[in-house]
Amino acid sequence: MEIWQAAILGLVQGLTEFLPVSSSGHIAFFNAIFNTDADVMFFTLILHLGTLVAVCVIFWKDIIALFKKPFKTLGLLVLATIPAAVVGVVIEFCGLDEILLARNCVGIVLCVFFLVTAALLFVTEMVAKRRVNVLPLCIKTTVPMGVAQAFAVLPGISRSGSTICAGTLAGCNSEDVAKFSFLMSIPIILGGFLVELVLGLYKGEIQQNFTDYGATLGWSVALGFIISAIAGLFAIKVMLKIIKKANYKWFSLYLVIISITSLVLHFTVFNA
Repeated sequence: MEIWQAAILGLVQGLTEFLPVSSSGHIAFFNAIFNTDADVMFFTLILHLGTLVAVCVIFWKDIIALFKKPFKTLGLLVLATIPAAVVGVVIEFCGLDEILLARNCVGIVLCVFFLVTAALLFVTEMVAKRRVNVLPLCIKTTVPMGVAQAFAVLPGISRSGSTICAGTLAGCNSEDVAKFSFLMSIPIILGGFLVELVLGLYKGEIQQNFTDYGATLGWSVALGFIISAIAGLFAIKVMLKIIKKANYKWFSLYLVIISITSLVLHFTVFNA
């Protein structure tokens, strides 16, 4: 991996983690284009850590408020995190992520799941603009968000997009949905980081990364982290404005375009 590739991947991760277009799908897309080693585990972990920093900077007051009585939001957050945690463990155990991201099928996988996210966003905008009465943040609205987040482990299914759509379709207030969706990213990103870090060190994969790439990986990690954090800050602020207006159609259009592009590249570049 070249340093310029690390900079682009950091920018992609920071923007797409919070915009409703799937960060995992875009990272897989660019890894396939660059033909970079997707197994540079430590680099990928640090990119996610950069986006975690962005959330903490924007929502630090809300994070502190989680640990104040009556702990309602904290309880809802724990409940909403369980589905994704369970699915994540199953996928890690079965190695499904490696199958889906294999070069011989990644283009088709991304094509399908990008289209699913596009359709979900389009439907949500239609519903959100016609709805008048909305519900407060509660079990009825957060459980669907948790289930949606579980499906977002699939590359091309947006975590922020699916959770926001699920909360909106369940009837929750748009501002509550936005804030809760971003808070939901904290345990998922942090938990995924810690699990992959421990497994990577235990298996020796991270150590091998540094052996293979040396100082280049170190510079790539530092640059990727900084860019991912800065881009994440920008993406969160943009997304908060978009959610208030429920204006998702342009993201749907973009996802259709990148879906078609993924399919074309699958037969021309990825498997050339």
